[in-house]
Amino acid sequence: MPRRNRPERGGRPDLGASTGWARSESAGDGEWLVRTVPGAQATKDYRCPGCDHEIRPGTPHLVVWPADDTGGVADRRHWHKACWDARSRRRPGRW
Repeated sequence: MPRRNRPERGGRPDLGASTGWARSESAGDGEWLVRTVPGAQATKDYRCPGCDHEIRPGTPHLVVWPADDTGGVADRRHWHKACWDARSRRRPGRW
């Protein structure tokens, strides 16, 4: 049987990880746009605002910014995925 190279109809790929598109998330702290950065595309050092530790090059992580019109490039923050998921249970780190 030949292999199918096309996704199933009705299925949507995760555009955040593969193409750099952001997904929208809503939580108690507001509306956010979240983009997954694969380790192969992470080429610089960043500091996670959730734990205040470095995100080293090659480490998969998230880029997050406010979803409203006031959020711009300067408002983007790079987070460890676990820190982003636990932000409601932790006190804030440094922004």
